[in-house]
Amino acid sequence: MQIRWLRRPRWTGAVVPLSARQHQPAYYLSQACASTVRSQSTASAWQPQAGDPTLGPALPDLPDRHLWSLPSPPVERARDSPKLAALHARLGLPQKFPLETLARTLVDPTADPHPQFNNASFAQLGNNLTSYHCTEHIICHYPRIPTLVLFAALFAYAGPKSLPRLVKEWGVECVAAPGGEVDPGLLQFKRLPPGTELETAKGKNRPNADRTHWRRSISSRIVYDDEFGELSAATSKSGSRSSAHPADDQSQRGTTLDRAQTNFARAVVGAVYMHCGRLAAKTFVTDHFLSRQLAFSSLFDFREPTRDLSRLCAREGFEGPVARLISETGRHSRHPVFVVGVYSGDDKLGEAAGSSLDEARFKAAVAALKSWYLYSPLEVRLPSDTEEGKQKAQFWKAGMIDGGEVIV
Repeated sequence: MQIRWLRRPRWTGAVVPLSARQHQPAYYLSQACASTVRSQSTASAWQPQAGDPTLGPALPDLPDRHLWSLPSPPVERARDSPKLAALHARLGLPQKFPLETLARTLVDPTADPHPQFNNASFAQLGNNLTSYHCTEHIICHYPRIPTLVLFAALFAYAGPKSLPRLVKEWGVECVAAPGGEVDPGLLQFKRLPPGTELETAKGKNRPNADRTHWRRSISSRIVYDDEFGELSAATSKSGSRSSAHPADDQSQRGTTLDRAQTNFARAVVGAVYMHCGRLAAKTFVTDHFLSRQLAFSSLFDFREPTRDLSRLCAREGFEGPVARLISETGRHSRHPVFVVGVYSGDDKLGEAAGSSLDEARFKAAVAALKSWYLYSPLEVRLPSDTEEGKQKAQFWKAGMIDGGEVIV
C-alpha cells in the first residue's frame, strides 16, 4: 500500500494558523455555518442556546471599556502580568518588593501625569541614591582622582547614556503607545513626534547665565551644575529646582526612549530603598551599576603632561622629573622604537615606548601621572559601611585625603 503525502498550500497557514483551527471553539464553527445561509432564504439564522454542550468552552471576557480611557494599567493588573513577574526575578529583587510598585516604576510621567501613578518621585530619589553610592565608591577607591575624571566616571556608571543600555540588558520592552489596556510589564511613555527639537538644560540657576562666553570653572561646576558636571535644570520663580522638561509639558509632547529608560532605572533604585531599606538599595546599585568594568585610565586627557608632572613633583617635594632613554631599536629604519623612562632621582615614575623620542617622553609622563592619580589603597572602607546592620557594621576608619589635582 502506497501512501501519498499531500502538500498544504503556503497561503493557508498565513491566513489561519493550524493551531487556531484545531482548538477553535464550536461557537465559531456554528457561527460560520450560520453565515452560509443565503440572503434570499426566508429561514431564520441559527441562534445559540444557553447550556448547549455543542458550544464548547465559554469565551474569555473582553477587556472592560474603561481600560481604554485610562492613561496607565490599573494597579490590580500587576499580579496577572507574566512579564512583570519575570522582570522581578531577573533583577533579583527581594520578595517583599511588591509587583504593584515595580509596575509603577515602568510608567513614565508622559504616559500618566498623575504623581501617584508614575515613577517621577521614585526616579528623583533613585538618582540621588545612585549618585551617592557611585561617588563614594569612586572617591574611596581612587582618592587622588581629578574632579573632571570623577565626573566622567560617574557619568559612565550612572549617566543618561549608560542607563538605557543597562535597561536593555534587563530585557525591558516598551509599548508603542501607553494606555490602560497594555501589559503592566512594559515600559510605558509617550513618544515625541518626529522632527521635534530636543531641548537641553541651559543652566538658568547659575549666576550670570546669560553670559555664555564665560568659562565654567571646576568650582562652579561642583556648586551650580548637576552631579555629572553638566548644566543643570532651570530654577523656577519660587526657587525650587525643576526638571528640564516640566511634567505638564512632558505629558503634552512626550519624551525619548533613552530618557524613559533612564527614569525607569533610577525609579527602581528609589523603590527598592522605600520598600526594602538603604542596605538593599546599596546592594542593588553595587550589583547592577558598579559591577561593570570601567577603564579609568582611558578617561584622562593630558595636554601638557610634562609640565603637569613637574608641578606635581614640586608640590610633593620630589626631585624634578628627568627623562632617560632606556632602550631603542631601529633608529635609522622606517619604524624605530624608543623606550623612555621618567625618573625623579633614583625612582622611576613612568615608562613608555614611542616611534620618536618626544613621543616616548610624552607617553612616559602620561604614565607617571596616571600611576599617581589612580593610586588605590589596599583596604577600602566606605562611609556607608558603618550604617549596615549591627552584625555587619564596621568601625569607621578615615580614608586617605589627597591634596587634590595639580592646578596649572
